[in-house]
Amino acid sequence: MPAPVIPFDNTYARYLPGFYEACRPATVPAPVLLFFNHGLAAELQWGLAGQDDAALAAMFSGNALPEGAQPIAQAYSGHQFGQFNPHLGDGRALLIGEVIDRLGRRRDIALKGSGRTPFSRRGDGKAAVGPMLREVLIGEAMHALGIPTTRALAVVSTGEPVFRERTLPGAILTRVAASHLRVGTFQYFAAHGTPEKLRQLADYAIARHFPEIAEADNRYLEFLRSVAERQAALIARWMQVGFIHGVMNTDNMGIPGESIDFGPCAFMEAYDPHAVFSSIDEMGRYAYSAQPRIARWNLARLAETLLPLIDADEGRAISLATEVIDAFMGRYQQHWLDGMRAKMGLRGTVAHADHVDTALCESWLDLLHAQQVDYTLAWRRLADLAEGNEAPLRALFAGQPGLDRWLERWRERCAAEDIESTAGSSRAGAMRRINPWLIPRNHRVEEALNAASDEGDLAQFEQLLNALGRPFDEEPAKARFAEPASADFMTEFRTFCGT
Repeated sequence: MPAPVIPFDNTYARYLPGFYEACRPATVPAPVLLFFNHGLAAELQWGLAGQDDAALAAMFSGNALPEGAQPIAQAYSGHQFGQFNPHLGDGRALLIGEVIDRLGRRRDIALKGSGRTPFSRRGDGKAAVGPMLREVLIGEAMHALGIPTTRALAVVSTGEPVFRERTLPGAILTRVAASHLRVGTFQYFAAHGTPEKLRQLADYAIARHFPEIAEADNRYLEFLRSVAERQAALIARWMQVGFIHGVMNTDNMGIPGESIDFGPCAFMEAYDPHAVFSSIDEMGRYAYSAQPRIARWNLARLAETLLPLIDADEGRAISLATEVIDAFMGRYQQHWLDGMRAKMGLRGTVAHADHVDTALCESWLDLLHAQQVDYTLAWRRLADLAEGNEAPLRALFAGQPGLDRWLERWRERCAAEDIESTAGSSRAGAMRRINPWLIPRNHRVEEALNAASDEGDLAQFEQLLNALGRPFDEEPAKARFAEPASADFMTEFRTFCGT
């Protein structure tokens, strides 16, 4: 069988020497392909026609990397739960190369769980089947929801055990990203490098992700502003679907504005602004409602690294960067309101409606919290009500007076908009296109991953993955995937980082 032809063009390795360590993935004894994303492979324009599962398993385990692959472990630092660690880096991941996809976008191809690297410290560099398949489910769900995200191309079991709290079957994920540049990458070179190295990194990031600002009068200030804008939009989308990342360290905030690293993440069920599911977030630093504030904090850390590039006068640099950071919450709030307004079936065509719509949405969320109503289904059933079917929404609420008062306000607000937007079927259809029926319900995710890891049974994983690919389509055959977990399950539910 001929070796696949993959047109790698590895700019990070070529243009940034000293920003990484060359490293080969460890050889694994018995690779077996568990998952392969055919649609994503086609998007990447990879010449994989004719490759059987054994050949794909050899490639995506790292045993037989294709020609042109240049595996490297990237260097970065990071604030982990607020504490700065100057020496992180890819401890169990390798960037194997970059390709240009069919839309002309440059994409990183990286292995996760491929063995020790120069940055592994005391870790084994390995990963287990459950956490790697979790990356598939969450990443593909986020993609189907229209949220910028890294994606899984393949998962391969390695045929060797991984030792954590118990022995688990090992696996390797192949992750596709716009890039793996992080806030922590800039922190590393601010802490260890020279101003020229930092400038080199910033220029690379601008050329790759923000070429439109390359000729700006102060391109480094505009770079900070551009990264902040993408993060404002991304975090707003997380909040709109009830996603809780769980470990928003600066090494997990990507410069491209994609969701990355789906370890201790979860989707909220009963609405609770203080929801935390990560087993390592004991103080609630990364709780659901804290995510915008933490994003701003992380961006402030990025701003600190860029100060020497923004202006030679430190005081002026701080003043300019502070303006960008201080503007973040306003930009986030606007993205959040735009999305929440659409979720309520509103267009925002009424002049000066921001204050009214913000109050309307916040009172709806207060109502959901007070009655512990499922976040996803509440929005979906509001769309049913917009079409005249009130029963499904009312069934979610134990008491009606608060709901009735809110619905009266909502109907008044709907009536204030233009005639076309107030048509019930038109409004309901628009709401169903933004309010998902399906999210990765935590109990279904755990069931699927436990079956795959403990029993080698991928049937539940494949069924769930298929369902999550069409989150806005309400299909009776998939109703069990839309059912909320029990209150008892959610009370005890915790997620883990998988390292």
